[in-house]
Amino acid sequence: MTDGRQVGSQDSDGHYSDSDLELDLRWWAAANYLTVAQIYLQDNALLREPLRPEHIKPRLLGHWGTSPGLSMIYALLNRLIRRTDTDCLYVTGPGHGGPALVAATYLEGTYSEVYPGVSRDVAGIHRLCRQFSTPGGIPSHVSVQTPGSIHEGGELGYALAHAAGAAFDHPNLLVACVIGDGEAETAPLSGSWKLPAFLNPERDGAVLPILHVNGAKIAGPTVYGRSSDADVEAFLDGQGWAPTVVSGDDPRQVFPALHRAFTDAHAAISDLQREARAGRRSAAKWPAIVLRTPKGWTGPRTVDGVLVEGTHRAHQVPLAGVRTDEAHLRQLEEWMRSYGPGELFDSSGALVPDLERLAPQGDKRMGSSPYANGGRLRADLPVPPLEKYALAIEKPGTTHHETTRVLGELLRDLYAGTTTPDGGGYFRLFCPDETSSNRLGAVFEVTDRCWQLPVTDYDDGLSARGRVMEVLSEHLCEGWLEGYLLSGRHGLFASYEAFAMVSVSMLVQHTKWLQHAVDLPWRAPVASLNVLLTSTCWRNDHNGFSHQGPGMIDAVIPLAPDVVRIWLPPDSNTLLSIADHCLRSTDHVNLIVVDKQPHLQYLTLAEAHAHCAAGASVWEWAGTEGAAGTDPDVVLAAAGDVPTQEILAAAQLLREHTPDLVTRVVNVVDLMGLLTPTEHPHGFEARMFLDLFTADTDVVFAFHGYSRAVHELIHGRPAPDRFHVRGFSEQGTTTTPFDMVVLNRMSRYHLVLEALRRTRREPAGAGELADFCLRQLERHGEYVVAHLEDMPEVRDWTWS
Repeated sequence: MTDGRQVGSQDSDGHYSDSDLELDLRWWAAANYLTVAQIYLQDNALLREPLRPEHIKPRLLGHWGTSPGLSMIYALLNRLIRRTDTDCLYVTGPGHGGPALVAATYLEGTYSEVYPGVSRDVAGIHRLCRQFSTPGGIPSHVSVQTPGSIHEGGELGYALAHAAGAAFDHPNLLVACVIGDGEAETAPLSGSWKLPAFLNPERDGAVLPILHVNGAKIAGPTVYGRSSDADVEAFLDGQGWAPTVVSGDDPRQVFPALHRAFTDAHAAISDLQREARAGRRSAAKWPAIVLRTPKGWTGPRTVDGVLVEGTHRAHQVPLAGVRTDEAHLRQLEEWMRSYGPGELFDSSGALVPDLERLAPQGDKRMGSSPYANGGRLRADLPVPPLEKYALAIEKPGTTHHETTRVLGELLRDLYAGTTTPDGGGYFRLFCPDETSSNRLGAVFEVTDRCWQLPVTDYDDGLSARGRVMEVLSEHLCEGWLEGYLLSGRHGLFASYEAFAMVSVSMLVQHTKWLQHAVDLPWRAPVASLNVLLTSTCWRNDHNGFSHQGPGMIDAVIPLAPDVVRIWLPPDSNTLLSIADHCLRSTDHVNLIVVDKQPHLQYLTLAEAHAHCAAGASVWEWAGTEGAAGTDPDVVLAAAGDVPTQEILAAAQLLREHTPDLVTRVVNVVDLMGLLTPTEHPHGFEARMFLDLFTADTDVVFAFHGYSRAVHELIHGRPAPDRFHVRGFSEQGTTTTPFDMVVLNRMSRYHLVLEALRRTRREPAGAGELADFCLRQLERHGEYVVAHLEDMPEVRDWTWS
């Protein structure tokens, strides 16, 4: 935050004069007018003639109830920005108040700069209204199309997490975060109040939560709306905030009170940051505001004799029958004319000059802030050369290594290379208390876990200046990272595979955001959302069934093909190659699925680069087809680390017991390559797909996730019914690693039996090998119960 001087009529101490109030009330009226006009009107946008039914849109969509409060906050933040020269980002949890934010950015001029067709005149206002929530127009929420937005708000609960992510490592930024009292009932928002334990005033910006208590959701009251001020204040105080309550239904009293609250909050934040940056830690708490105003403020008080203002009935469209009900139409016209549009917009339709001057200038406008268009601030990530971390591979499949450990070393050096002298930076790792568990602990050689609460002598790696974000909430990790990326930085979210499902809906929403952002040339590319799923289903044998679930792959597959990527590296060097690609990429969601436990290693770094660039390849050293030039008898394919080991073990059994059987081994690392090129940019071309899988040979496919995912992906490929996929079939418990693949019928023995069933001819020794596999499965069941570990020939198996 920066110290500022007076701009306009205010004194430098934040004095709020009667003339200031009158100006802000008129600007508020203009914003409210345009909000209502967007919801209702397709013509006669400035009411230059009496309102008629044909001026009304045929479908009335939008949310009025929260909009007046959002517009009031915007008006007073504008005044704070002008006075203090603060960089301010506006995050609106009630994102359905989209018309209010569109109106605000239009009034400040940003909207017309971004969309020149929506000009600052009568024609522009006509287009502004006609486009809202209509085909070919814009969505009703504070969507990616809205300048100044990093938060859509359609799915509630994430506003404060996104605001926090934006504030991390942006020391001069104030994030004003409006939280609806309905949103405040959600689990992720409830968790987000713990932010003071992680926000460092020395190197981070500030988040000013504004809990907007208007008392109602879509169909009933809210918990905070029916709670006392004392109870709400006590809750926020216990979470580390210093709340101020502003309440009322008279704008002439509420505006000055909220202005004072903003002034005091800014001063408190400035003091807190100044002390911290001078090396003096303060016990002061971050300010927060509880704002109580009526839902649907300044709208119809009653409709058809029923109370609307201040109730849930104001949530969406309070007058729904205006095209057919003459009384409703007249009430709408009276409501809209109450704002005095003739005194707010001149004859050309432009905002009158004294109101236009209330907006900050240039990028200080919240709609134009580069923090809300993070690609403008994004710096390239200095990824070190991978040779420093690569494993030396003399023979494939003969040595074990904890696959993710090399990634931890790479992330360590990324931290070192991106940390700034003030202790900030532009890369962070977000992980639910599992950084070391996931074998990424090398990062702690250069930084600690971020922690602003007291530290004891018995803690490990906690400090206020730490920049590894560990919090036992997948919601917060995902939300913090999303805000961090959308405001211009880089990062990685690492999670246990099964529990990343907690945040999958957030990932879906982020994907939707990126899907539409790419169509907006004014939005600069942002760093990709990189999600590392480790502690995977196949190697959570020690934790049990609750920890075993690969469902995030299925959730991501159907999403926007221009955005999503799914990577299944079989070993450490392929993981390095993929990580290098993902960390450098923009506007993608990269799902990287790889286990943390010791696994066999197969490819050199050069081989890994070639393999990952192709997306899949034939591992000639593992098959038996040689250079004969004929199709194999059966194709053995795998995607994922444990499936790769099992398919290789199956290939070895087939080689040893049925030496005249011709096998091909294929490894898939880029899962979306299985789609056709018309369905995904990474889809394998037809020739490549045939070079991998042939045109008609049966394929036994060992897969990391649910088998239906592969069947879905190969639809449209030649003879897809020849693919016989073995994957996770929702069988699990606390058991041994090999028993997990046996329970799910993906063991090497099951794969061999499947290959013998599917091969185009029966080779010599097939019957004996099948009997051997059945005996081994029976022996396994007896052995693990008796010895509590896997059979030595399985436990100690390597490729030979």
